[in-house]
Amino acid sequence: MAHSDYYLTARKFWKTVTDSDIKIPDAQLQLQLEAHKRLFSVFQAGSYYYIIFNMYKSELDFVDANITRVLGYEPEEMNIAFFMENIHPDDKPYFLNFEYRVVEFFKALPFDKVPKYKVQYDIRIRAKNNTYVRLLHQAVQIDYDEKNYYRTLSLHTDISHIKQDGAPCFSLIGLDGEPSYYNIQESNIFTKSYDQFTRREREILKCIVEGKSSKEIAGELFISLHTVNAHRKNLLSKAGVKTPVELVRVALKEAWV
Repeated sequence: MAHSDYYLTARKFWKTVTDSDIKIPDAQLQLQLEAHKRLFSVFQAGSYYYIIFNMYKSELDFVDANITRVLGYEPEEMNIAFFMENIHPDDKPYFLNFEYRVVEFFKALPFDKVPKYKVQYDIRIRAKNNTYVRLLHQAVQIDYDEKNYYRTLSLHTDISHIKQDGAPCFSLIGLDGEPSYYNIQESNIFTKSYDQFTRREREILKCIVEGKSSKEIAGELFISLHTVNAHRKNLLSKAGVKTPVELVRVALKEAWV
């Protein structure tokens, strides 16, 4: 099967971080998926599905059945070349740019820092009914060693109803105290973001985006309901919005979570 130059360009990026493959049984892939789900922000406001990407083959080892609910395709219909060809024409250059940056970032990242970073960007994909769905792509490395990256686990969430327009945003999210790089632009690819939010405010913002109530947030973070509501008020003020719905929309548009 002949592939487009667009696909082959992306494959050249991916091949720079791997020169071999390792065989993983399907049961082990499922275990890896479950073990890494905690690294994602699963938005209750949108439908989502998981994929596992094989870096060496530049192909998908796993496609979640929920893809049918999000995009209308059956799992067996989806592969990387098909996915890329169905990216909105205006977003195709963004996708290549983002993937190039991801590869360059992880190539330079110390080995012990690899599990402490999550990739995040949004992109529009043509669904089976010929409408475009804006997906929030979140990805973590799940199979790698000091020489190769083998597999990436990704979560794709439909955020079409939250971000209707605007250019795609790209961020690298640091975990466990590592610095994050939010809404990276051409001129500042790996410049650390100086957050307008405190660490606690960002934790609460993440919970709000996930659709959790103040009471649920208080219980999860072991703080009082009064403290949660005070932080919520500060978040609205700093974001320049008046309602939680507006806060969620802006947070996703500006890649704050």
